Amino acid sequence: MKILKLQDIPPEENKAFSLRTVFEKENKDTTVKIGTVTIYPGERVPLTGVSNHTEDEYSVIVKGTLLTESNGNQHRVSSGQATFIPAGEEHIAFNDGEETCELVFVLVG
Repeated sequence: MKILKLQDIPPEENKAFSLRTVFEKENKDTTVKIGTVTIYPGERVPLTGVSNHTEDEYSVIVKGTLLTESNGNQHRVSSGQATFIPAGEEHIAFNDGEETCELVFVLVG
């Protein structure tokens, strides 16, 4: 077993969010990346354009709310909900609330 303290993992940060990749595993057939993202109030991820990646994305919202757009459809997601975005699907997230939004993600490809 491996146990990590999240505060010991240096985040990737910009004005919109803080991202920590907690675990990453790659073998010849599969890649898995697990991490956390904090999206600040009034911010959009990505800053411009849309996100699109080759892995399926699974997320659990642990705090706050987000207005998301995926495949041209808007959704409101909040604490206690989970999302699935298939590989290749363009998406954005906007924190239009007054508190930070925190989520845990898993990318599987």
